[in-house]
Amino acid sequence: MTVTVRFAPSPTGHIHIGNLRPALFNWLYAKKENGKFILRYDDTDVERSREEYAQSIAQDLAWIGIQPDVVEKQSDRFASYDAAAEKLKEAGLLYPCYETPDELERRRSRARALGRPPVYDRAGLKLTDEEKAAFEAEGRKPHWRFVLPNHDGDPFQTKRTEVTWNDLVRGEQSVDLASLSDPVLIRADGTYLYTLPSIVDDADMGVTHVIRGEDHVANTGVQIPIFKALGAIPPVFGHHNLLTTHDGEGLSKRKGSLSIGSLREDGLEAMSVSCVAVLTGTSHAVEPFSDLHALAADFDLTSVSRSSAKFDPAEIVGLNARIVHDLPFEAVQDRLEALGVSGGEAFWQTVRGNCEKVQDAAQYWQIVSGSIDGEIDDEDRDFLKSARSLFPEGDVTVDTWGAWTSAVKSETGRKGRGLFMPLRKALTGLSHGPDMKDFLPFIGRQNSLDRLPE
Repeated sequence: MTVTVRFAPSPTGHIHIGNLRPALFNWLYAKKENGKFILRYDDTDVERSREEYAQSIAQDLAWIGIQPDVVEKQSDRFASYDAAAEKLKEAGLLYPCYETPDELERRRSRARALGRPPVYDRAGLKLTDEEKAAFEAEGRKPHWRFVLPNHDGDPFQTKRTEVTWNDLVRGEQSVDLASLSDPVLIRADGTYLYTLPSIVDDADMGVTHVIRGEDHVANTGVQIPIFKALGAIPPVFGHHNLLTTHDGEGLSKRKGSLSIGSLREDGLEAMSVSCVAVLTGTSHAVEPFSDLHALAADFDLTSVSRSSAKFDPAEIVGLNARIVHDLPFEAVQDRLEALGVSGGEAFWQTVRGNCEKVQDAAQYWQIVSGSIDGEIDDEDRDFLKSARSLFPEGDVTVDTWGAWTSAVKSETGRKGRGLFMPLRKALTGLSHGPDMKDFLPFIGRQNSLDRLPE
């Protein structure tokens, strides 16, 4: 059996790091098992779905490094959903209901007030043809519910009915169908909710494993009987914890929370975003990996915690810096050139340890190639004048800084921070940065002299 997984986003907005978590879980699992990854757009909501969002999702996944083996659109498959719906209707498992949303809410409120669970009473199953015709004459259109198999033949006499599965993440799971309302599969306007198209697609596309958020646990209990009612074998399920901000706030496409596009535009590395998305909320430390294949080799769904997966967005920047510090020149050459940064590999090796993002190298290139506002404190002016007079003759090499500061120390008596900090601030305009031994050759003799007071 070839492991086949899917990621099924709705193209109704830009995906964020919380959406990326299940995408990566599925992709990494497929890679580890030599399986297949399907990108399937859940675009049955024709009013809200946009092609621009579908393209954005594809671009974001490609930037991360996820290349689907197959791309599908649910909007191309309505005939399959219609056929499945008809099969369920013919089997007496899909029935029409005419309650309005307000009527349903009043029933739920009344049930709660009486201390009963707000479970639908299957009133639609009791309707006669005459009653249905009367509703139709009022202009009402039915929504359609699936009859859950939580009875012994009389759907109005429900009994505790456990649906169980061995969850890839959570272990043995069980849902009591008697505690749930019959799910609505088709809205009154004739459009499909998520459930039926997803089940039909999983069955038709040979999806063997469904890895998704823990908010779908109850849905899984409902979906397994629908798979079976359609004559399909349910896939293996896994439900991971959801990624939230440190204060527990959920992420939302509508809010634009930490969208992949914005993280990319901020100059973050794809692997820093991926490592945080995958490793947060697991027993594995959130640490850098060189690429997705290395992450896949270490990936284990059993390491995912049952508790929440909270993270501080600042963690991405910190992890990003660790990744940038190890990036070879070949990995950043094109980006440096696009930023107008020359200097080649030697310059990158000199500054990368001080870059949180690759684009930070442009700041250091400006220091060596352009004019800067050096910082000179009044109490250091005479000291810097002396230092200027002692600047070594000839080309500046990696030995120049040591020879120069030794001479300045002997002449002025300054040492430690009092010696090095005024020189760094005057030459770079910064109080911190690359090792001056390696950085000074890029600044050069003339630039150095020009930035020191005469």
